[in-house]
Amino acid sequence: MAQIGHNISLPERARRIRRHALRMGEVQGQGYIAQALGIADVLAVAYFHATSYRPEDPEWEGRDRFLLSIGHYAIALYAALIEAKIIPEDELETYGTDDSRLPMSGMAAYTPGMEITGGSLGHGLGIAVGMSLALKRKGSRSFVYNLFSDGELDEGSTWEAAMSAGSYKLDNLIGIVDVNQMQADGPSLGVLNFEPLGPKFEAFGWFVQRVDGNDIDALVDAFDKARQHPHPQPRMIICDTKMAKGVPFLEARERNHFLRVEPQEWAEAIRIIDAGVTA
Repeated sequence: MAQIGHNISLPERARRIRRHALRMGEVQGQGYIAQALGIADVLAVAYFHATSYRPEDPEWEGRDRFLLSIGHYAIALYAALIEAKIIPEDELETYGTDDSRLPMSGMAAYTPGMEITGGSLGHGLGIAVGMSLALKRKGSRSFVYNLFSDGELDEGSTWEAAMSAGSYKLDNLIGIVDVNQMQADGPSLGVLNFEPLGPKFEAFGWFVQRVDGNDIDALVDAFDKARQHPHPQPRMIICDTKMAKGVPFLEARERNHFLRVEPQEWAEAIRIIDAGVTA
């Protein structure tokens, strides 16, 4: 695992990731900030507990691959990459601007640490299956993580990939699905009911855990069990998260898939986050 400021707690890492995301959102005045705040705890555990990488060498062959299937969550992953020192912090001021390495939707050709280009949803898990197969054939011990959204459960390609992963017994593949119950068209279950979710993946041969995605201790336990699971099968961590977690006035917004935030509200959101964990 990467050893960067290993004396910094995971809750503090998550707080910093939220703060980085808010500062980037402030640059544009809008964005997918609710998703970034909601997934920050998952990213903190992934990058500072569960994933092997070298900040100075993002393409190190021995790294674990962390794939962001949900391209519009790029602001969240940039925040984690900044905290991991893969991207310099001063670049967050360029978010979404011309010639920036931080476009509003994730692009592998632009950004160090961004393994795949996102945008068209539902393809990340299929790419992860291919990467997992390739790494196995190369004799690699690396894991492939794929973070995808509950909205991507509406895509048939996701389930084709899930079936393939089970068939190939890809024990180096760890899926992470963010169940935040919100899509562009409204509440996720109202768009297409994907529950009961765990048994569906189990039927395709996955080892499945479901946790509170904003509970860091539960996430640490889930990632450890996923990596250490002794049987030859892919692993899925279903994370129930809260949109805009940590900023109550944003949490309270009924439709928060894409947020427009007033200038004074950005300052207040950052103040609230800064009042959180600091150790």
